[in-house]
Amino acid sequence: MFEYFYNEIFRSVIIAFGSLFNGIEVRHKDENDDTFSIVKVPLAYGPMQKFLARMQQEANLNKPIQMTLPRMSFEFTNLSYDSSRKSTRTTQIINQTPDGENIKSNYMPVPYNMTFQLNIMTKLNDDMLQIIEQILPYFQPHYTLTVKFLGNLEEKRDIPIQLDDITMTDDYEGNFDQRRALIYTLTFTAKTYLFGPVEDVTGSIIKKVTVGYLADTTLGAERDITYTVTPRAVKDYDGDGTTYVSDNIDLTTQIIPVGDSSDLAVGTYIYVDQEEMFISKIDGNTLTVKRAQDNSKAGKHVSGAAVHKITKEDNAAIQFGDDFGFSGSYS
Repeated sequence: MFEYFYNEIFRSVIIAFGSLFNGIEVRHKDENDDTFSIVKVPLAYGPMQKFLARMQQEANLNKPIQMTLPRMSFEFTNLSYDSSRKSTRTTQIINQTPDGENIKSNYMPVPYNMTFQLNIMTKLNDDMLQIIEQILPYFQPHYTLTVKFLGNLEEKRDIPIQLDDITMTDDYEGNFDQRRALIYTLTFTAKTYLFGPVEDVTGSIIKKVTVGYLADTTLGAERDITYTVTPRAVKDYDGDGTTYVSDNIDLTTQIIPVGDSSDLAVGTYIYVDQEEMFISKIDGNTLTVKRAQDNSKAGKHVSGAAVHKITKEDNAAIQFGDDFGFSGSYS
Protein backbone atom coordinates (compact mmCIF):
# COMPACT_ATOMS: atom_id res chain seq x y z
CA MET A 1 0.00 0.00 0.00
CA PHE A 2 2.66 2.49 1.02
CA GLU A 3 5.61 3.59 -1.10
CA TYR A 4 8.28 6.23 -0.76
CA PHE A 5 7.52 9.65 -2.18
CA TYR A 6 8.29 13.20 -1.11
CA ASN A 7 6.63 16.13 -2.85
CA GLU A 8 8.00 18.78 -0.43
CA ILE A 9 4.52 20.20 0.16
CA PHE A 10 5.07 21.32 3.76
CA ARG A 11 8.49 22.72 2.92
CA SER A 12 7.09 24.72 -0.01
CA VAL A 13 4.28 26.22 2.08
CA ILE A 14 6.62 27.07 5.00
CA ILE A 15 9.03 28.86 2.65
CA ALA A 16 6.18 30.68 0.90
CA PHE A 17 4.68 31.77 4.23
CA GLY A 18 7.99 33.13 5.50
CA SER A 19 8.59 35.00 2.24
CA LEU A 20 5.46 37.09 2.90
CA PHE A 21 7.20 38.93 5.73
CA ASN A 22 10.59 39.58 4.18
CA GLY A 23 11.49 43.20 3.60
CA ILE A 24 9.57 44.75 6.51
CA GLU A 25 11.30 47.91 7.73
CA VAL A 26 11.20 50.18 10.77
CA ARG A 27 12.09 53.85 10.31
CA HIS A 28 13.14 56.26 13.04
CA LYS A 29 12.68 60.01 12.62
CA ASP A 30 13.98 63.06 14.42
CA GLU A 31 12.07 66.11 15.67
CA ASN A 32 12.05 67.53 12.12
CA ASP A 33 10.36 64.39 10.79
CA ASP A 34 13.51 63.44 8.90
CA THR A 35 14.43 59.75 8.75
CA PHE A 36 17.79 59.09 10.36
CA SER A 37 17.60 55.30 10.68
CA ILE A 38 16.11 52.48 8.60
CA VAL A 39 16.16 49.03 10.17
CA LYS A 40 15.21 45.96 8.16
CA VAL A 41 13.46 43.60 10.59
CA PRO A 42 15.23 40.20 10.56
CA LEU A 43 13.07 37.09 10.18
CA ALA A 44 14.02 33.59 11.34
CA TYR A 45 12.30 30.23 11.73
CA GLY A 46 12.02 29.12 15.34
CA PRO A 47 9.86 29.28 18.48
CA MET A 48 9.47 32.54 20.38
CA GLN A 49 10.83 30.94 23.59
CA LYS A 50 14.19 30.41 21.90
CA PHE A 51 14.62 34.10 21.24
CA LEU A 52 13.36 35.12 24.67
CA ALA A 53 15.89 32.79 26.27
CA ARG A 54 18.67 34.66 24.52
CA MET A 55 17.41 37.90 26.06
CA GLN A 56 17.47 36.36 29.54
CA GLN A 57 21.03 35.06 29.53
CA GLU A 58 22.98 35.13 32.74
CA ALA A 59 24.81 38.38 33.42
CA ASN A 60 28.15 36.66 33.95
CA LEU A 61 28.27 35.79 30.25
CA ASN A 62 29.32 39.43 29.92
CA LYS A 63 27.93 40.03 26.42
CA PRO A 64 27.45 43.70 25.56
CA ILE A 65 24.55 42.84 23.21
CA GLN A 66 22.42 39.80 23.81
CA MET A 67 19.96 40.31 20.93
CA THR A 68 18.96 43.30 18.81
CA LEU A 69 15.34 44.29 18.49
CA PRO A 70 13.06 44.49 16.54
CA ARG A 71 13.00 40.89 15.37
CA MET A 72 10.45 38.44 13.96
CA SER A 73 10.21 34.67 14.10
CA PHE A 74 7.69 32.19 12.77
CA GLU A 75 7.00 28.50 13.26
CA PHE A 76 4.72 25.75 11.97
CA THR A 77 2.66 24.70 15.00
CA ASN A 78 -0.27 22.49 13.97
CA LEU A 79 -1.74 20.36 11.18
CA SER A 80 -5.37 19.33 10.74
CA TYR A 81 -7.55 17.73 8.07
CA ASP A 82 -10.11 20.05 6.43
CA SER A 83 -13.19 18.01 5.47
CA SER A 84 -15.00 21.08 4.08
CA ARG A 85 -12.63 21.11 1.08
CA LYS A 86 -12.75 17.38 0.36
CA SER A 87 -12.98 16.39 -3.33
CA THR A 88 -13.56 13.13 -5.19
CA ARG A 89 -10.73 10.75 -4.39
CA THR A 90 -10.77 8.90 -7.73
CA THR A 91 -10.34 12.00 -9.92
CA GLN A 92 -6.88 12.23 -11.43
CA ILE A 93 -4.69 15.19 -12.40
CA ILE A 94 -2.69 14.63 -15.58
CA ASN A 95 0.19 16.99 -16.39
CA GLN A 96 2.87 17.12 -19.02
CA THR A 97 6.46 17.94 -18.13
CA PRO A 98 7.75 21.26 -19.56
CA ASP A 99 9.94 19.41 -22.08
CA GLY A 100 6.84 17.62 -23.40
CA GLU A 101 8.49 14.20 -23.17
CA ASN A 102 6.77 12.73 -20.11
CA ILE A 103 3.18 12.63 -18.91
CA LYS A 104 2.51 12.27 -15.18
CA SER A 105 -0.64 11.55 -13.23
CA ASN A 106 -1.66 12.13 -9.65
CA TYR A 107 -4.89 11.72 -7.71
CA MET A 108 -6.71 14.77 -6.41
CA PRO A 109 -4.91 16.20 -3.38
CA VAL A 110 -6.08 15.91 0.22
CA PRO A 111 -6.97 19.21 1.97
CA TYR A 112 -5.08 20.04 5.16
CA ASN A 113 -4.77 23.19 7.25
CA MET A 114 -1.34 24.28 8.47
CA THR A 115 -1.22 26.59 11.49
CA PHE A 116 1.58 29.15 11.76
CA GLN A 117 2.59 31.59 14.48
CA LEU A 118 4.35 34.81 13.62
CA ASN A 119 6.07 36.40 16.62
CA ILE A 120 7.06 40.06 16.52
CA MET A 121 9.40 41.35 19.24
CA THR A 122 10.33 45.00 19.70
CA LYS A 123 11.65 47.24 22.45
CA LEU A 124 9.75 50.35 21.40
CA ASN A 125 6.00 50.53 20.99
CA ASP A 126 6.32 52.70 17.87
CA ASP A 127 8.44 50.03 16.22
CA MET A 128 5.72 47.48 16.89
CA LEU A 129 2.99 49.70 15.45
CA GLN A 130 5.00 50.27 12.29
CA ILE A 131 5.45 46.53 11.75
CA ILE A 132 1.82 45.66 12.45
CA GLU A 133 0.54 48.29 10.03
CA GLN A 134 2.67 46.79 7.26
CA ILE A 135 1.07 43.37 7.75
CA LEU A 136 -2.59 43.64 8.74
CA PRO A 137 -4.04 45.52 5.70
CA TYR A 138 -3.25 42.54 3.43
CA PHE A 139 -5.34 40.08 5.44
CA GLN A 140 -9.12 40.64 5.09
CA PRO A 141 -9.10 38.10 6.68
CA HIS A 142 -6.97 36.10 4.22
CA TYR A 143 -4.27 36.67 1.62
CA THR A 144 -4.06 34.27 -1.32
CA LEU A 145 -0.63 32.96 -2.15
CA THR A 146 0.15 30.95 -5.31
CA VAL A 147 2.48 28.02 -4.61
CA LYS A 148 4.01 25.67 -7.18
CA PHE A 149 3.81 22.00 -6.19
CA LEU A 150 5.05 18.69 -7.68
CA GLY A 151 8.42 19.90 -8.90
CA ASN A 152 8.81 20.23 -12.66
CA LEU A 153 5.13 19.40 -13.24
CA GLU A 154 4.46 22.96 -12.04
CA GLU A 155 1.07 22.20 -10.51
CA LYS A 156 0.08 25.60 -9.12
CA ARG A 157 -2.45 26.06 -6.33
CA ASP A 158 -3.85 29.18 -4.69
CA ILE A 159 -3.29 28.82 -0.94
CA PRO A 160 -5.36 31.18 1.24
CA ILE A 161 -3.39 32.40 4.27
CA GLN A 162 -5.97 33.40 6.89
CA LEU A 163 -5.27 35.60 9.91
CA ASP A 164 -7.01 33.95 12.87
CA ASP A 165 -5.87 35.75 16.02
CA ILE A 166 -3.62 38.47 17.45
CA THR A 167 -2.31 38.48 21.02
CA MET A 168 -0.20 41.19 22.68
CA THR A 169 2.25 40.77 25.57
CA ASP A 170 4.50 43.25 27.33
CA ASP A 171 7.28 41.09 28.76
CA TYR A 172 8.54 43.57 31.40
CA GLU A 173 8.75 42.27 34.94
CA GLY A 174 11.24 42.67 37.77
CA ASN A 175 13.89 45.34 38.28
CA PHE A 176 14.53 48.44 36.18
CA ASP A 177 17.56 46.81 34.60
CA GLN A 178 15.42 43.95 33.25
CA ARG A 179 15.22 43.94 29.48
CA ARG A 180 11.81 44.80 28.06
CA ALA A 181 10.21 43.09 25.03
CA LEU A 182 6.89 43.91 23.42
CA ILE A 183 5.61 40.70 21.83
CA TYR A 184 2.77 40.38 19.32
CA THR A 185 1.78 36.87 18.26
CA LEU A 186 -0.19 36.51 15.02
CA THR A 187 -1.79 33.13 14.31
CA PHE A 188 -2.39 32.13 10.68
CA THR A 189 -4.00 29.17 8.91
CA ALA A 190 -2.72 28.09 5.48
CA LYS A 191 -5.28 26.03 3.57
CA THR A 192 -2.97 23.75 1.63
CA TYR A 193 -3.17 20.38 -0.14
CA LEU A 194 -1.19 17.15 0.13
CA PHE A 195 -0.46 15.18 -3.04
CA GLY A 196 0.22 11.47 -3.25
CA PRO A 197 2.86 9.74 -5.39
CA VAL A 198 3.30 10.91 -8.99
CA GLU A 199 3.11 8.15 -11.58
CA ASP A 200 4.04 7.85 -15.25
CA VAL A 201 1.23 7.47 -17.77
CA THR A 202 1.24 6.79 -21.47
CA GLY A 203 0.58 9.49 -24.03
CA SER A 204 -2.32 7.53 -25.53
CA ILE A 205 -5.82 8.96 -25.43
CA ILE A 206 -9.15 7.16 -25.55
CA LYS A 207 -10.21 6.93 -29.18
CA LYS A 208 -13.68 5.47 -28.70
CA VAL A 209 -16.27 5.12 -25.94
CA THR A 210 -19.33 2.89 -26.24
CA VAL A 211 -22.19 2.97 -23.72
CA GLY A 212 -25.05 0.48 -23.70
CA TYR A 213 -28.39 1.52 -22.20
CA LEU A 214 -30.59 -1.24 -20.75
CA ALA A 215 -34.38 -1.25 -20.84
CA ASP A 216 -34.53 -2.33 -17.14
CA THR A 217 -32.27 -3.69 -14.41
CA THR A 218 -33.48 -7.30 -14.30
CA LEU A 219 -31.03 -10.10 -14.99
CA GLY A 220 -30.82 -11.08 -18.62
CA ALA A 221 -32.15 -7.75 -19.89
CA GLU A 222 -31.16 -7.08 -23.48
CA ARG A 223 -29.40 -3.95 -24.58
CA ASP A 224 -31.89 -1.35 -25.75
CA ILE A 225 -29.60 1.24 -27.38
CA THR A 226 -25.87 1.69 -27.87
CA TYR A 227 -24.28 5.14 -28.04
CA THR A 228 -20.77 5.51 -29.43
CA VAL A 229 -18.57 8.59 -29.03
CA THR A 230 -15.24 9.24 -30.72
CA PRO A 231 -12.93 12.27 -30.44
CA ARG A 232 -13.10 14.62 -33.42
CA ALA A 233 -10.31 16.94 -34.48
CA VAL A 234 -11.06 20.67 -34.34
CA LYS A 235 -8.21 21.72 -36.60
CA ASP A 236 -6.37 20.55 -39.69
CA TYR A 237 -3.26 18.59 -38.67
CA ASP A 238 -1.84 17.73 -42.10
CA GLY A 239 -2.21 21.26 -43.53
CA ASP A 240 -3.92 20.20 -46.75
CA GLY A 241 -5.42 23.45 -48.05
CA THR A 242 -8.54 22.36 -49.98
CA THR A 243 -9.62 25.71 -51.41
CA TYR A 244 -9.68 29.41 -50.52
CA VAL A 245 -12.09 32.16 -49.49
CA SER A 246 -12.98 34.20 -52.58
CA ASP A 247 -14.22 37.33 -50.78
CA ASN A 248 -13.63 39.16 -47.51
CA ILE A 249 -15.63 37.72 -44.60
CA ASP A 250 -16.76 39.69 -41.53
CA LEU A 251 -17.45 38.39 -38.02
CA THR A 252 -21.13 37.49 -38.49
CA THR A 253 -21.80 36.36 -42.06
CA GLN A 254 -22.73 32.69 -42.57
CA ILE A 255 -22.43 32.69 -46.36
CA ILE A 256 -18.87 31.89 -47.40
CA PRO A 257 -17.89 32.09 -51.09
CA VAL A 258 -14.97 29.79 -51.98
CA GLY A 259 -12.89 29.19 -55.07
CA ASP A 260 -13.93 25.53 -55.49
CA SER A 261 -16.33 23.50 -53.31
CA SER A 262 -16.02 20.20 -55.19
CA ASP A 263 -13.88 18.61 -52.47
CA LEU A 264 -16.17 19.70 -49.62
CA ALA A 265 -19.29 17.98 -48.26
CA VAL A 266 -22.34 18.95 -46.22
CA GLY A 267 -22.10 17.88 -42.57
CA THR A 268 -18.33 18.23 -42.34
CA TYR A 269 -16.04 20.78 -40.71
CA ILE A 270 -13.59 23.24 -42.22
CA TYR A 271 -10.91 25.45 -40.70
CA VAL A 272 -10.13 29.02 -41.80
CA ASP A 273 -7.28 30.80 -40.02
CA GLN A 274 -8.07 30.02 -36.33
CA GLU A 275 -11.83 29.50 -36.76
CA GLU A 276 -13.65 26.18 -37.14
CA MET A 277 -16.90 26.10 -39.15
CA PHE A 278 -19.58 23.49 -39.85
CA ILE A 279 -20.91 23.19 -43.43
CA SER A 280 -24.73 22.96 -43.38
CA LYS A 281 -25.36 23.68 -47.10
CA ILE A 282 -23.46 23.91 -50.36
CA ASP A 283 -24.84 25.86 -53.35
CA GLY A 284 -22.34 25.92 -56.17
CA ASN A 285 -19.19 27.53 -54.75
CA THR A 286 -21.05 29.13 -51.86
CA LEU A 287 -21.08 27.54 -48.41
CA THR A 288 -23.66 28.08 -45.69
CA VAL A 289 -21.84 27.50 -42.40
CA LYS A 290 -22.18 27.65 -38.64
CA ARG A 291 -19.43 29.88 -37.30
CA ALA A 292 -17.09 29.50 -34.31
CA GLN A 293 -17.55 25.79 -33.62
CA ASP A 294 -16.05 23.91 -30.65
CA ASN A 295 -15.15 27.08 -28.72
CA SER A 296 -13.12 28.58 -31.56
CA LYS A 297 -13.54 32.34 -32.06
CA ALA A 298 -15.19 33.98 -35.05
CA GLY A 299 -12.75 36.12 -36.98
CA LYS A 300 -12.48 38.30 -40.03
CA HIS A 301 -11.08 36.48 -43.04
CA VAL A 302 -9.62 38.14 -46.11
CA SER A 303 -10.03 37.01 -49.70
CA GLY A 304 -7.52 34.28 -50.47
CA ALA A 305 -7.43 32.78 -46.96
CA ALA A 306 -6.90 29.00 -47.10
CA VAL A 307 -9.85 26.73 -46.35
CA HIS A 308 -8.74 23.47 -44.71
CA LYS A 309 -10.93 20.38 -44.58
CA ILE A 310 -10.98 18.42 -41.31
CA THR A 311 -10.90 14.72 -42.21
CA LYS A 312 -10.73 11.31 -40.51
CA GLU A 313 -6.97 11.47 -40.89
CA ASP A 314 -6.99 14.59 -38.71
CA ASN A 315 -9.09 12.76 -36.10
CA ALA A 316 -6.44 10.04 -35.93
CA ALA A 317 -3.70 12.64 -35.43
CA ILE A 318 -5.08 14.04 -32.14
CA GLN A 319 -2.36 14.03 -29.47
CA PHE A 320 -2.48 14.19 -25.70
CA GLY A 321 -3.18 17.75 -24.55
CA ASP A 322 -4.93 18.83 -27.76
CA ASP A 323 -8.41 20.31 -27.82
CA PHE A 324 -10.98 18.14 -29.56
CA GLY A 325 -14.70 17.76 -30.09
CA PHE A 326 -16.95 14.69 -30.14
CA SER A 327 -18.75 12.75 -32.84
CA GLY A 328 -21.60 10.49 -31.73
CA SER A 329 -23.77 7.77 -33.21
CA TYR A 330 -26.29 5.29 -31.85
CA SER A 331 -27.81 1.99 -32.86
